[in-house]
Amino acid sequence: MTTLSPLRQRFILHWGEMGSRWGINRSMAQIHALLLTSEQPLSAEDIVDTLGIARSNISTSLRELQGWGIVRVQHQVGDRRDYFITETDPWTLFRTIARIRLQREVSPTLELLREANAQDSAPEDRYTVERMQALAEFFEMAMSWFHTIDALPTPLLKAFLEAGPSINRWMGGGQPPSAASPS
Repeated sequence: MTTLSPLRQRFILHWGEMGSRWGINRSMAQIHALLLTSEQPLSAEDIVDTLGIARSNISTSLRELQGWGIVRVQHQVGDRRDYFITETDPWTLFRTIARIRLQREVSPTLELLREANAQDSAPEDRYTVERMQALAEFFEMAMSWFHTIDALPTPLLKAFLEAGPSINRWMGGGQPPSAASPS
């Protein structure tokens, strides 16, 4: 059993709360947070004992996290159990999650918009068609932007993001609002 410091407990609980806001299971997010903050790989039994979540929920969540590509199985010599680790680099983690979300959420929507826009429509659907065409254009542009950004090596992506305020001023956008201030 892994003993959690107050800081780890707070982070794991928070990550779980955020997970449910991001549209994923709270337990799955808590398991990810536990693995993210664990220096050593953990077995499913370790996770059950530490988080107090049902074994069936742990198994389902671990499979889902593996499906997302952010948790991997690791074996240890002389031990038949599976141990789990997660990607710890935030840049790789973000890119992996973004790719999966695009694949699962944006691509089907874009496909529907393309199909609908390719069909002949009734005159009463003129407004709907205009909205769907605008959405398709937005999604096409956003997907293209993501693929361009995703192809950048991490150091170049970091430099690009750090240059954001300068680029904004250069393009005449003025000073962006502080990330800490509410919008």
